Amino acid sequence: MSSTTVADSTSLPSAPPASAPTRQEALKAGSGHLHDPLAAELDNDLPSFSEPAVQILKFHGSYQQDDRDKRRKGAEKDWQMMLRLRNPGGRVPAPLYLAIDALADRLGNGTLRITTRQAFQMHGVAKADLKEVIGGIVRALGSTLAACGDINRNVMAPAAPFERDGYPEARLLADRIADLLTPQAAEGSYLDLWVDGDLSYRIKPRGPVKKARELQENGAVFSGDAAEPLYGGTYLPRKFKVAVTVPGDNSVDLLTQDIGLVLFTDPSGRPQGCNVYVGGGMGRTHNKEETFARTADPLGYVAAGQVLELVQAIVALQRDHGDRQQRRHARMKYLLHDRGVDWFRAELARYFPHPIKGLRREPPSVLTDYLGWHRQSPGLWFVGLPVLCGRLRGDLKQGLRRLVETYQLEVRLTPNQDLLLCNIGTAQRASVREGLAALGITSPEAPSLLARHGLACPALPLCGLAITEAERIFPTVVERLEALLERLEITRPILVRMTGCPNGCARPYMAEIGLVGSGVDTYQLWLGGSHGLTRLARPYLEKVALADLETTLEPLLTAWRDTGAKRSRFGDFIEAIGPDQVSQLLPSP
Repeated sequence: MSSTTVADSTSLPSAPPASAPTRQEALKAGSGHLHDPLAAELDNDLPSFSEPAVQILKFHGSYQQDDRDKRRKGAEKDWQMMLRLRNPGGRVPAPLYLAIDALADRLGNGTLRITTRQAFQMHGVAKADLKEVIGGIVRALGSTLAACGDINRNVMAPAAPFERDGYPEARLLADRIADLLTPQAAEGSYLDLWVDGDLSYRIKPRGPVKKARELQENGAVFSGDAAEPLYGGTYLPRKFKVAVTVPGDNSVDLLTQDIGLVLFTDPSGRPQGCNVYVGGGMGRTHNKEETFARTADPLGYVAAGQVLELVQAIVALQRDHGDRQQRRHARMKYLLHDRGVDWFRAELARYFPHPIKGLRREPPSVLTDYLGWHRQSPGLWFVGLPVLCGRLRGDLKQGLRRLVETYQLEVRLTPNQDLLLCNIGTAQRASVREGLAALGITSPEAPSLLARHGLACPALPLCGLAITEAERIFPTVVERLEALLERLEITRPILVRMTGCPNGCARPYMAEIGLVGSGVDTYQLWLGGSHGLTRLARPYLEKVALADLETTLEPLLTAWRDTGAKRSRFGDFIEAIGPDQVSQLLPSP
């Protein structure tokens, strides 16, 4: 991995100035560790939560939404809840999968959606059913705690269940980080609200996690709140994201994370240490130049035994120095941008007393997807299934349930919104193949040219931030662009990502072609990200009408074809010819 961001290393004071808390910070501080006013509103007869309760609800893994297709002047909105699970590394054991599949049918809108952070989202849950749904997830040994909110989110890791090349250790590290960064007092509130205080579901840290957690209770890492020793009563200034991977595998979009870890192991598989990257993030706001997408800076290399301590030290640094006055400026990427990685490294020494060495050499980054059949370990196989936009519904959802239930298969979700069926015995392969063929999946290793790595966010009708469509029209966009490539006789894949607003949930700013909603059926055009996800794209056009997509891109694609598309990626071609020449090939704004 490498970062293209140049940070400003201007020296600034080591402590943020004191100021009056914002409404959001005051709400968190007065919530009793994320308990109130949510608890008081759960049992009333209203179809929706108040705004203060909605803000606390996010920490419990749920957003309040309404179906914008059903809005009518003067009528009550069609209120419903979206639930997001927390599945470190995308792992969903068979009993949990079957439980959430049944809950989605009985109390949701009948679909499940794979997110770009390797978790399931469930849509269409009524407020009156929320406790039953979350309680059912917890009792099936799942969780929605900290899937949203100003806190560490789902920890990503390569989804493939390989038992080689450091993959088991990367998965284990992701699990340990998820446990380490679980909020302790908020976990009590969570269990109180959703399973009537049954503490048997509380995470019980052991081994390295237990040892690292003990360090949260003293020194600079301690928040000052004994009940919530790492986060404190106001938690983090904004959401926080962590990913772990192995050298060369960039399935996790490592440089878009607040903390990205590349785990090195010795030939016998024992962890040696991690390359550490800090300060990535995708969210931005249209017409707000002070907001921007950013790739992470390289911090250095840390020995394996000190990685957990380093992760919580970085969280504590962001807790203390992140901007709590302007939410648009609250992510850790702005702290790195404003103060520089040199300041960050020096300040981190107050929280982390161990050496941070220079980065170890890594192989080139590859966007790995694991589609098709793979040997998992002796006697076991897994199969990666492409799921464009990540939506499971209808016959596909029912057929997957039958396979998981019949063979007790573990499910794993990828950051590419695909799904892996794992732990398939050699004797079961033929039957699973037949089951997939009955669903129309005969060649899972060979999806269409652009669909293989294409991503889209949910957008309309449920996302309240959406400006325009993404998921619902993305399959058509893919078909149109593939038809254009076929007409131009181009056979190389292109990384295309689409969002309905600038918040970047499908990480469009890393794509070779990024379409970012800017108006009804219009999109910003971003170009030039790398296929290995190591370089940011650039914005070229503020508004491209969806109807004009082919005529806008054809001159660029033609120029790429004529200058060696068989030897170069489209994003690398865009980067090589530079902004001036790209702009000359695009229509005038």
